[in-house]
Amino acid sequence: MISKKREEALIDLCRAMVRTPSLSGREEAMAGLVKSTMERLGFDEVSVDRFGNVVGKIVLGKGGKKILLEGHMDHVDISDPTRWAYGPYGGELVDGKIYGRGTTDMKGNLAAIIVAASLVKEDLAGTLDGEILVGGCVHEECFEGVASGEIAGKYNPDLVVIGEPSGLTLKRGQRGRAEVVVETFGKNAHSSNPSVGINAIKKMMKALLAIEKGFTPRKHPVLGEGILEVTDIISSPYPGASVVPDRCMATFDRRLLEGETKEDVLEQVRDFLAPLISEDQQMKFSVSLALGKDKCYTGETISAERFAPGWIFPEEHPFVQASLEGLRSVGQDPEVSHYYFCTNGSYYAGKAGIPTIGFGGSLETLAHVDDEYIEVEHLVKACEGYFGIIRSSLGARF
Repeated sequence: MISKKREEALIDLCRAMVRTPSLSGREEAMAGLVKSTMERLGFDEVSVDRFGNVVGKIVLGKGGKKILLEGHMDHVDISDPTRWAYGPYGGELVDGKIYGRGTTDMKGNLAAIIVAASLVKEDLAGTLDGEILVGGCVHEECFEGVASGEIAGKYNPDLVVIGEPSGLTLKRGQRGRAEVVVETFGKNAHSSNPSVGINAIKKMMKALLAIEKGFTPRKHPVLGEGILEVTDIISSPYPGASVVPDRCMATFDRRLLEGETKEDVLEQVRDFLAPLISEDQQMKFSVSLALGKDKCYTGETISAERFAPGWIFPEEHPFVQASLEGLRSVGQDPEVSHYYFCTNGSYYAGKAGIPTIGFGGSLETLAHVDDEYIEVEHLVKACEGYFGIIRSSLGARF
């Protein structure tokens, strides 16, 4: 299925993507490359939505069931290029590895998805009825699942494959993520006379201790433990030159298990803090979710609360089993596991309830690191795997 010529084309596409920087909100050039590639490879329809997501469609036979394979086009920034042995945007091919920012997370797999969809049309068009949708999504690194909602709302997929790196294992779930903001409130005063003020930092110290003492992580037999970990803290005014601060804000990273809702998460923290009010009449606090807001390259504003639900499907779920069948049909025998990080599956599975799996080449541990790379072997096997998943899920005759 993947001839030498096809492999070379796949490698060339991956390298071209890596040479096209696409930080979140600045994916325009990458979107143009994705769109032109889909058009060149014979997709029946290619469109760009208000956020800048690129979606290509291939209609097979009489149409019917829709499978969406999605990968994000953005990548995280590079802190210090001098720490890289190979240029972050060079796409260099060395000893069977393609180096560069986004190779693992996740331009390699997006290239493999696009090529796999085109090969299904080329090789299997007469054996399948259904629709293949390929989505290149924006702003995933900042807003997991938000831009994905735009894709799902327009195309209504029946099945979704998230192309995040999985080490060629099949992922059937993930923990979710929320950013919980706790604020404490006080009263300004000159720090030389603090007794006439109320120090919001000291109130936050009590709040942090109460949360640390109160939180007992739930455990899921597959996804593991939920997490509530403070990640930053700042007072206001800042810097507080000779001023007792009247506000203090702490942000918590909350890793979510299946079924945990916004209300559950916020109420839990409020319950930890409520007893402090009876102990300290000056204690005032608020608990909320962080709100993210940014601009897309199209000029559209993207905003949302920082809440991406966890999700998991049973191993015996028909789509999980169909995906396994498809992978085995191309000579792979993957383990079934789950992602440790958050993905756009938080929207498709966690919010919309669409049957979703994850599959991709390269390792999760290679995301966001210096000298990020994807092995060519993984790139090719990912492409073959997507081919097999599409074929099996749309019911081709073997």
